[in-house]
Amino acid sequence: MNTLVEDNPARRRFEILVDDSLAGFAAYQLRGETIIFTHTEVSPGFRDMGIGGTLARGALDQVQARGGRVIARCPFIAAFIARHPEYADLTTG
Repeated sequence: MNTLVEDNPARRRFEILVDDSLAGFAAYQLRGETIIFTHTEVSPGFRDMGIGGTLARGALDQVQARGGRVIARCPFIAAFIARHPEYADLTTG
């Protein structure tokens, strides 16, 4: 299973592709350099496979690489950050 997490700025979301099929997304709003995660969704056929965690990690890694900040209004992203303290320094607000 090949996965790829990429930013889709036109749709304001990070998307995860599994073997070239869209498996889920993490929607966001922008406020300057801060990304406000609002909703994360994994398609039914890809649930219980760790896709959500892979998506969260990939999105947060990209934000971190850009030197951005995160506001986690999405409960899934907030819970992921709480379980992975290496991303705590990204959070604001």
